[in-house]
Amino acid sequence: MDGLTHPRDLEAWHRWQLGRQPLRRRLGQVAGVLRTIARPDARPGALTLTRGGPGPVRLLVCLESRSPTSALALLGPLRTLPALEGVAVLAPEPVKDLLPPWVWTESTVVLHDDVPRLAAEASVVLSTGHYLPVGRAARDAVSEPHRFVTAQHGLLTPDAPPLAEGSTLLAWSAADAAFWASGRTDLPEPSVIGSQLLWDAGAPPRAEADPAARPVFLGQLHGAELPRDLLVRAAETFCRETGATYRPHPSERDRDSRRTHARFEAEGIVLDRSGTPLRELGAPVVAAFSTGVLEAAAAGLPAFVHCPDPPAWLTAFWHRYGLAPWGGDPTPSPERPAVEPSRAAAEVISGMMAG
Repeated sequence: MDGLTHPRDLEAWHRWQLGRQPLRRRLGQVAGVLRTIARPDARPGALTLTRGGPGPVRLLVCLESRSPTSALALLGPLRTLPALEGVAVLAPEPVKDLLPPWVWTESTVVLHDDVPRLAAEASVVLSTGHYLPVGRAARDAVSEPHRFVTAQHGLLTPDAPPLAEGSTLLAWSAADAAFWASGRTDLPEPSVIGSQLLWDAGAPPRAEADPAARPVFLGQLHGAELPRDLLVRAAETFCRETGATYRPHPSERDRDSRRTHARFEAEGIVLDRSGTPLRELGAPVVAAFSTGVLEAAAAGLPAFVHCPDPPAWLTAFWHRYGLAPWGGDPTPSPERPAVEPSRAAAEVISGMMAG
């Protein structure tokens, strides 16, 4: 079946995720917790609460990080909500600079003390799921499961975390909605709204492809979905055979990744650490399963996938998103929905708050 490895069991998913992390990273997480406990001024679970008014919370947004994909999925809809009076955003750090203009106020709250109260008060809780601490605490406090709304913020592999029981899904496509549900019958009808990330990538003007530019291979050595040695081999062989440059992912900061980068450079592979937006490079974009391939296709650049001896799930993944293997025609630009995804999400949320 083309679906999740763990379609319901969140604890099993957490065990898988922990098992995929290098031992050094796991030890570092434990050390970080111990350092926090040892600090006399530490406030475990401290969060920044940003509110749009003093009245009751009607929409609680659980932003686990300031990552661009999460911010687009969760904060983008706020731009077109009819009013922001009852909106509150929970995040590990201040986010006023990411919010639409309004009279926002900030305060510090505690995860296990304040989040359940706020979630129980809200008409709608918007999150990227219940697999991270803020979303989990909010979901546990919601009495009506459908009020917990999960917004898709990236491409889905079989190792995506399961949806919370009874939660409402804002999906990029009908295929993604069916994949994430994995045959479950406890979930309300999803709302297919499209991807704001791909909408923005496809905004005019179209990128100009440079026919002389050599391909750019997007690094994903941080990814847990494929064995690291396969990800290294995919990048290394492709760059050697085509003369492509290698663009490390921002998360490739660990010791093993730095060693791999050094070896690539010793072999003559050029690393692109410029941070220049892909559309400005004008080059063909290639990766094993990165969202960047679809972003590049949306922008008008030639975009492809490549992985030697891909597992069956990866081939199915390529097919679901229309990703084209290197050597043939490029990936077609994703279809643009009739309504901007953030606006469509705001309409769904507004309807739930009114109900």
